[in-house]
Amino acid sequence: MSATPSPQQPADFWEARYRDSGRVWSGRPNALLVREASELTPGTALDLGCGEGADAVWLASRGWRVTGVDISATALARAAAHAADAGVGDRVSWERHELGDSFPQGVYDLVSTHYLQSPVRLEQDKVLRQAAEAVADGGTLLIVLHAGWPSWQSEPPFEAEFPTLDGVLSRLGLPAPGWTVETSERVRRPSVSPDGVEGHREDNVWRIRRTGA
Repeated sequence: MSATPSPQQPADFWEARYRDSGRVWSGRPNALLVREASELTPGTALDLGCGEGADAVWLASRGWRVTGVDISATALARAAAHAADAGVGDRVSWERHELGDSFPQGVYDLVSTHYLQSPVRLEQDKVLRQAAEAVADGGTLLIVLHAGWPSWQSEPPFEAEFPTLDGVLSRLGLPAPGWTVETSERVRRPSVSPDGVEGHREDNVWRIRRTGA
């Protein structure tokens, strides 16, 4: 989803989103992370746009050493508390970055980003390319993005362009000899509106392994 640019600064927008409400997300890991990463051998992981930390905590509970990154200090504080409560606080480190302007250092066995989409400014292509560069040889890049508005969304709240399976692969520009696409799929899942209207939403998922060839 590429949104019409907003004059509001991204850091201000997301900090207000978390600061001005209680817990925003469910506290459960994203289902497509569980599906795609359950069989991977634990190593080091980078969770970009980690929010309140559910994915990072799930990875840490399975033996990964995780770096969780988000733009919101409030979200990161909640994530750290979640990790401590889950008994994995020593396996996760947290870094605040405004992705597109700064990016964590190092390479990782898994770089995962779910729903790196925003109604305010976000250099999505740049960040996804940086994510690919941060994957170690033999490691995995996992990207999940919304493919459209939920079925119950009769009137979109803002103008947006949603990425396609082939479009993201094309924009990443990963060399065929050095990368293998293991998953490139559109997935439909149940989705319930804030008012309780049942429907569905479609997501695109890419799991790409760096072969080092």
